[in-house]
Amino acid sequence: MKSAHRQAARAKRQRVHAVSTYGLLDTLFAAPDKPMPEARRTFQLTRMYEGLRAMEQAPAPSADDWRVVSDAVNLMETLVLEMRLCEDSTGLLSDAVAAMALAGARHLQDGAPIRLDGRGIAAVRAVLSDYAEMLQTLSERTMTECHRLTERRIYQIQAGQRQAHDIEIMKL
Repeated sequence: MKSAHRQAARAKRQRVHAVSTYGLLDTLFAAPDKPMPEARRTFQLTRMYEGLRAMEQAPAPSADDWRVVSDAVNLMETLVLEMRLCEDSTGLLSDAVAAMALAGARHLQDGAPIRLDGRGIAAVRAVLSDYAEMLQTLSERTMTECHRLTERRIYQIQAGQRQAHDIEIMKL
């Protein structure tokens, strides 16, 4: 018979360590006074807009297309709600979050292609445009910290620690 202490220790050892895009050292060594290098900005923006294009036009958008667009919307949400570096005076951010959640949920429920409705497309396009502007304006250090905070919030949601505005789509 195994003791409860030994079982708890074993469960603790079996936890998976979350992998992050940027670590603390990345943030500390990032430029505090200039934007992210152009190659990195271009890579992020290209993936983001290709994902959106696929969700709008591709015959069968992939879960990865949905994921990169959701990541950009989540990053913008962090800049607005947690870091308070910009405002969402139009309410389009919450519309974009809801549209992405609806597209993901519809895909999971019905197996339908991952699509946005007309209002969702307009909201997501506006939010991605704002994110592109922030990416080119804010310092590299600020953006790496934004990534870290966003990933931390996603891990907290997955662990059951949700805030009122959080939406979770699993297994997409």
